[in-house]
Amino acid sequence: MTAIADAFTVLLDEGTPVKAADPFLHRGHRVIYHSDVLAGGATDDVVVVTAILKKAILIAVDGDMKRMVKRFGAPNNHEKYSKLNLVFVSCKEVLAAKRLKHALTFIEGEWRVACEKSSRRLWVDIGAHSLTTYR
Repeated sequence: MTAIADAFTVLLDEGTPVKAADPFLHRGHRVIYHSDVLAGGATDDVVVVTAILKKAILIAVDGDMKRMVKRFGAPNNHEKYSKLNLVFVSCKEVLAAKRLKHALTFIEGEWRVACEKSSRRLWVDIGAHSLTTYR
């Protein structure tokens, strides 16, 4: 596959399988592995701040991460998380890479929408049988 013109960076959260990076790498996107920038067991707050500072989309499978971001992010747009771009994989970890591969065109489209205005962010929830975006 060829790289797309508007490549982005993703940060894999600690619990996200390393194979989940493959679809992004194959499409020319940059991948930051958790172990390359953070210590094991880093708090979710530190992971979020790192993703924001690195201008990366956080790829997470951790249910705690989704609850935390949902609590402070979507409903009330708490400024702490307003700049976080998140792809949450809410299916079994063994399916994560496959579901990300299937959803990549969708994620790329949502990234383009998020980049149109600085007040927008990307938030995609990938389930075993669904794709949901929150704009």
